[in-house]
Amino acid sequence: MTTSDKIWTAGLVIIGDEILSGRTQDKNIAQVASWLQVQGIRLAEVRVVPDVEDTIVEAVNALRADNDYLFTTGGIGPTHDDITVDAVAKALGVPVVINEEARALLTRYYEDKGGINEGRLRMARVPEGAELIPNRMSGAPGIRRGNVILMAGVPHIAAGMLDALTGKLEGGAPLITETVGCWIAESEVANLLIEVEQAHEGCQIGSYPFFREGKVGANFVLRSTEKDTLKSAVDSLCDGLATSGYDFTPGGI
Repeated sequence: MTTSDKIWTAGLVIIGDEILSGRTQDKNIAQVASWLQVQGIRLAEVRVVPDVEDTIVEAVNALRADNDYLFTTGGIGPTHDDITVDAVAKALGVPVVINEEARALLTRYYEDKGGINEGRLRMARVPEGAELIPNRMSGAPGIRRGNVILMAGVPHIAAGMLDALTGKLEGGAPLITETVGCWIAESEVANLLIEVEQAHEGCQIGSYPFFREGKVGANFVLRSTEKDTLKSAVDSLCDGLATSGYDFTPGGI
């Protein structure tokens, strides 16, 4: 079997009592599955587990043994019940250490927010040997150790971490991207983005709003492993923007 023929798979462990109790509705399964598909990786199994260390360890070890990658969401925050780092370190058989790069990032982030404290410093703890996943949405980074990837449970923060990982995981096919920019609030074309994405299986569209020169705009990044699919999606998006009377900039703004 060649690399291109191999079916790459991932497991996902959703961690948190709030998910199991129904207080919080999980939105990460869909976005992780969609993102993985674009990377050429198939989400093969999902487990939802409580904030219980031994249960997390069991799920992590089972799913990472059966798949090329193991993702977790939830439980990497500053409170006492955020135990994902400890559980994953136990599953991997390594100690938990303070990552100095993470400490520096958190110190800078909280400098004007009351400063670093014991709780916030917990978010600099990683399994030994891990590297950081950038998080542009808040101070705490995600964590990657080999094929095990720990992300935030808050969906929009997890989405940013996935974006930072885009194109960095070995999968079934290389990822190609195109960007279209537009001076418009993304909410005005939200339905168009959904329609284009749904009409092009295997294509994912990320919307990245900005505010420049006193104006609101957004860059739409389209991603796929198939050149023809990507071109068709870009053409559809541009046609939709033009039909709605919006000027757009191929390549982004």
